Amino acid sequence: MAIPHAASGQLIDVYPLVDKLTEARTVALFKTGELEVMRLIVPAGKTVPSHQVKGEITVQCLEGEFEFTAGGQTQLMRAGQLLWLAGGVQYGLTAVRDSSLLLSIVLRK
Repeated sequence: MAIPHAASGQLIDVYPLVDKLTEARTVALFKTGELEVMRLIVPAGKTVPSHQVKGEITVQCLEGEFEFTAGGQTQLMRAGQLLWLAGGVQYGLTAVRDSSLLLSIVLRK
């Protein structure tokens, strides 16, 4: 069964999940022809392998903390921090603590 995406103009809650974080799953919040926004759930110790996308991305740590590696540099990201990357840059991450993050991808063909 497909998970419905948010409609244009619909409010989406992205507040910290706190005690529900360990039960949560990654979900695509919406996707258009040019933009996709997902809430990623990354348990402590889990790695998202290095990869790249054609379009620009933003990554916002909603809760927890993770090591984010891009362009050969690793940074510790904590709740409330946001970064963006140019398209085509290799990136990956490893959760230090159970984490949720908001990932926005500009879709390029």
